[in-house]
Amino acid sequence: MTPEEFRQHGHAVIDWIADYRARLETLPVRSRSQPGEIRAALPAAPPDAAEPFEAILADLDRLVVPGLSQWQHPRFFGYFPSNSLLASVLGDFVSSGLGVIGLAWQSSPALTEVEEVVTDWLRQMVGLSAAWSGVIQDTASTSTLVALLSARERSTAYGLARGGLQAETAPLVVYVSAHSHSSVEKAALLAGFGRDNVRVVAHDERHAMRPEALATAIAADVAAGRKPCAVVATCGSTATTAIDPVAAIAALAQQHGLWLHVDAAMAGSAMILPECRWMWDGIEGADSLVLNPHKWLGATFDCSVYFVRDAEHLVRVMSTHPSYLQTAADGQVRNYRDWGLPLGRRFRALKLWFLIREQGVAGLQARLRRDMGHARWLEGQVAQTPGWRLLAPLTLQTLCVRHEPPGQEGEALDRHTQAWAERINASGLAYLTPAQLDGRWMVRVSIGAEATELRHVQQLWAAMRAQVDAITDPPST
Repeated sequence: MTPEEFRQHGHAVIDWIADYRARLETLPVRSRSQPGEIRAALPAAPPDAAEPFEAILADLDRLVVPGLSQWQHPRFFGYFPSNSLLASVLGDFVSSGLGVIGLAWQSSPALTEVEEVVTDWLRQMVGLSAAWSGVIQDTASTSTLVALLSARERSTAYGLARGGLQAETAPLVVYVSAHSHSSVEKAALLAGFGRDNVRVVAHDERHAMRPEALATAIAADVAAGRKPCAVVATCGSTATTAIDPVAAIAALAQQHGLWLHVDAAMAGSAMILPECRWMWDGIEGADSLVLNPHKWLGATFDCSVYFVRDAEHLVRVMSTHPSYLQTAADGQVRNYRDWGLPLGRRFRALKLWFLIREQGVAGLQARLRRDMGHARWLEGQVAQTPGWRLLAPLTLQTLCVRHEPPGQEGEALDRHTQAWAERINASGLAYLTPAQLDGRWMVRVSIGAEATELRHVQQLWAAMRAQVDAITDPPST
């Protein structure tokens, strides 16, 4: 493809994306594809001869879009907001078009220094002190793994340079909440702690970690000859957006020399709102934290920002210095290969740079406040409607709801919950995520797509009541 052909086809791709976004509301939110259907429609072998570019674009409409659940749809209320604002999409295009790789500062100086600037912009936007330094990772899962590797090495005086965990006489222990993300346990296992050394700390009625239970667990491990190493606090849990008491946990971590990592993957975006920063009160006592601009904030996936207070503990664990990457500038610059797992990195900072500049902090704040207002509207409707119940406090923009017909409980209530949620999802009107809370099924309504207006939330609420009525009062025959 020549540059001129790229220009022609590139315009067609931009037009296609713009048309797709414009018609999103007319599409079913959840894909109706059956397992294996898309694969069966594709050739089993690669084409021998080149195909017209128009044929590739046509297959996007014919095969790809029908096989997608539409995350940018205004009635997408599943999982979490994963906004991909078009300014950020353009930043991602430019990154791909430049085709540069960050192996060292010298390999692409702008790649490094733009990332330094935008992560510091984000630090200021969420109210963190200048003690924090940021780096863009792919996901929060990777960031949590990096945090626990750093914690492991600090606790062992950097045992990786000697015998590693196999040389430790006392097992290292990690403390988590039952409501922490599944990636936290996975990171602890991959970092070598072992399932026997992961402690699940009890939570309160708001599904937040109880500091007194953490203190008891630490004391028990110390008495048993084990070595407390790290605690992961959650600011906005996946199921309920529960808020762990960061300040109290930080005090315990400092008292016992634990590394404190704060998972604020989705809720971290809300910290651009000063009125929300109470949610991570005490954050300056943490060692590391992660927030995902590729969720609610609007950056195109993947763009997860990992902040660390003392970069030495990160660089000492992650650094690598092959001769072919050494340059005269090394002592004066930041080499991001020493700040994470991969040696090379994409120019991810561009999609965050484009987003912040095109929207402005005020524009981003207004959208998040709008979403929280929509959630409060739905909260009021649920609270005043007989038979409907909110199962967790509304903290941000995610509601945990259940319809409870008189006399239904246990497994029968679970089947009822899953049935009306599936009817909504199968209809294509909206998409919701059923999940378990305290052993019983409920439905999460996560509000925050860029295109979502109050009327879309109202349409969802009408559909929820209609599907419940259809199940509880089936038409007579």
